[in-house]
Amino acid sequence: MFFFDPTYLIFMIPAFILMGITSWYVRHSYSKWSQIRAGSNLTGYQAAQRLLSTGSLYGVQIRGTAGDLTDHYDPRDKTLYLSNGVANSPSVASVAIAAHELGHAMQDAEEYFPLRLRAALVPMVNIGSNLGWLLIMVGLLLRATDLGIGIAWLGVLFFAGGAVFALATLPVEFNASARAKQLLAQTGIIRTDEEMRGVNQVLNAAALTYVAGLVTAVLQLLYYVFLVGGLGRRRD
Repeated sequence: MFFFDPTYLIFMIPAFILMGITSWYVRHSYSKWSQIRAGSNLTGYQAAQRLLSTGSLYGVQIRGTAGDLTDHYDPRDKTLYLSNGVANSPSVASVAIAAHELGHAMQDAEEYFPLRLRAALVPMVNIGSNLGWLLIMVGLLLRATDLGIGIAWLGVLFFAGGAVFALATLPVEFNASARAKQLLAQTGIIRTDEEMRGVNQVLNAAALTYVAGLVTAVLQLLYYVFLVGGLGRRRD
């Protein structure tokens, strides 16, 4: 079974290492700046409320959500979901995260094209990731035939949707962070250079997770290209 192919580890170990480093960096940055109070003394929830009124984002609600660092904006119900640790803390990390998620709400209100593109890719990725695995497995079972190799390459094509989605995510997240930094400075929620340094560190750490996700998706795709390409070479 190709699931246990040692070659897979050769491709993926760099991704595993990168994901581990970025996960540590996110936790470290959040832990550090969640202990430092923002000069405005606003909690993440209060900061989000102020930014909503400043940005004239009418109809957007703020609700709590369970877990740690589970904060997100859902364009389907126009709701900003904040974890308890962010909503109730007046820390630099909390207002940074709340502002970042509000940046997504602004993107939604403006019909920001990269956000629309990413949303349009979701159904394709959900179907393609599952169908891609299936087609590759069928292709491997029929690898002695041209049909089998063709099916396997079709599976690789479907599987490529994950890498495309990861790539489309980058401008969405980078833009939301840029909006957050600007809003926090303009509204006085963040008041000093030291606080802004904390905002930058928290948001940059989060952005690195999306970069790591893209690297992981590309390396997985390259592994399947290598695997299926090898079938064709062996038949030749």
